[in-house]
Amino acid sequence: MQKETLNIPNISCNHCVAAIEGELKLIPGVTAVNGNADKKQVDVEWDLPATIDVIKKVLADINYPAA
Repeated sequence: MQKETLNIPNISCNHCVAAIEGELKLIPGVTAVNGNADKKQVDVEWDLPATIDVIKKVLADINYPAA
């Protein structure tokens, strides 16, 4: 399992966090997503076939690119 904390400058509220969590959980291999609106961060845990590149692409596609 891999784990990373991503900084997401576009997070402004808990609705943003919910949208991000919902989208990332759809990625095959993502096992946990926990966002924090105050810190503008998302903790993501995953196994293959998910990769950090796939996770970052999904974030960019939904207009929450990782910094």
